[in-house]
Amino acid sequence: MMSKLEKMARDSMAAWNAHDVDKIVSLEADDAVNEVVPTGEVYHGRTEYGDYLRNTFAAFPDFKVDLKSVIASGERAVLEWVITGTFKGVLQPLGLQPTGKSFTVRGTTVTEAQGGRFKHSTDYWDSATMFKQIGIT
Repeated sequence: MMSKLEKMARDSMAAWNAHDVDKIVSLEADDAVNEVVPTGEVYHGRTEYGDYLRNTFAAFPDFKVDLKSVIASGERAVLEWVITGTFKGVLQPLGLQPTGKSFTVRGTTVTEAQGGRFKHSTDYWDSATMFKQIGIT
C-alpha cells in the first residue's frame, strides 16, 4: 500500500507533467523551502516556487518528468527521476536564450513533509550535462 507521502510525491510529479503550477504549490507548506543545488537557487514559499515553475515551463514547454522510484519513510522521501525538455524560451532568472536543443537528465529530489505538505525539498542533477545538451557551455 502506498503511503500518504508517496502519493503526495507522485501527485506532485503528475502536476509537473501537466505544468499545473497551482496544484504543485498547493502541495507545499506556506513557508516551504525548495533548493536547486546545481544552479544554487533557493525558493522560499509558494510564490517564489511558483515563479520558478512558470519560468521552467516557459523555457521548456515540453518539460516532462519520468518518475523512476519513490522511497518514503515517515515524513521524508527520496524521488529518482529523469527529466526531458526542449529549450524554446528564455531561461529566467539566468537570462539564457533558447537554443531549440533538447535534454535528458537524471536526478533526485530529497524532500521532507510536515502537516501533510512539503516543507523542504532539495533537487540534485547534473547541470553541466544539461547545459551541454542544450548548447550552453
